[in-house]
Amino acid sequence: MSNRTQTGRPRPSWFTRFWAIVRYEMLWNIRKKKFLGLVIVAFILATLIWALPLGSSAATGQPIEADPDFAVTFSVPGIGSFLFALIIAMNSISSEFESGTIVPLLTKPVSRTMVFLGKLLATFIIIFITYTIIFAYGVIGGALVYGPQNNLHLLPLGLLGNILSTFIWITLILAAGALSKSTIISTLVAFGLFFGLFFAVPIVSVFVGPSPILNYLPGTGATGTMITTQKQIAIGAGTDNIGANLINYALYPSADVNFNMTRIELRGDMPRLTQVYAYSEPLSLIVSRSVATAVVYTLVFLFIAWIAFKWAQILE
Repeated sequence: MSNRTQTGRPRPSWFTRFWAIVRYEMLWNIRKKKFLGLVIVAFILATLIWALPLGSSAATGQPIEADPDFAVTFSVPGIGSFLFALIIAMNSISSEFESGTIVPLLTKPVSRTMVFLGKLLATFIIIFITYTIIFAYGVIGGALVYGPQNNLHLLPLGLLGNILSTFIWITLILAAGALSKSTIISTLVAFGLFFGLFFAVPIVSVFVGPSPILNYLPGTGATGTMITTQKQIAIGAGTDNIGANLINYALYPSADVNFNMTRIELRGDMPRLTQVYAYSEPLSLIVSRSVATAVVYTLVFLFIAWIAFKWAQILE
């Protein structure tokens, strides 16, 4: 391949071309009103988490109890990570086909693989920066309201875990968009799967118990309880809680998590819900399984998205 373009100018290096794609994709995402709106909503909700206790304390005259673990337990909830993934990735690939911009894009000295990897890196950078700012905001709010915070050195674990949880949905949406070439279809697929699992997993847990099989599906998984010397901590064993579970494992490496089954019993004419012990798992197993499951889903969806984008037919 010639090192010069048709105009005789030196051909830009691979990195220059690749970074041009990353930069364009980042600017395009940052300028989206949906993304900016979601960031604003995230900051409002984060503010309410530590502002409501201030209002309650002012109204009742009761002092706020110190909570040195507030910052380290701060996390982006599952629905939050899904919405960030959806807003960023919903039309990253599909819009190129819908608007026809894929045609002039591929006339440039770039390959489809370079375009795909550029979009992926841009998505990672945006998620990383956004989550870092949100986590930093949580630390500042926690320190102002609840006093000095402990174990702040573990926050990178929570940050990386949240990013991994989000990338399951990002790669799923990219795969759906590359296969369908439609933003609407990729959005409907993502919404259907997320909310289907969101409502189905708790229902299944009530009727058949917190089966370990649920932990191999994207989402919250089965919910158990970890008992420490200080308190009881609710543990979600699915892929949505990787960040929190990594931090809990760093703090309590030998802890076990108990899972209970809900039973409905009749006492006279009144039904009564009772909790019955089902099984127990080491926290180390829960963490390693959720990380491995998330990595597998991410790689599989990523491969599907790349193959579909690379071999997609373009109709001008």
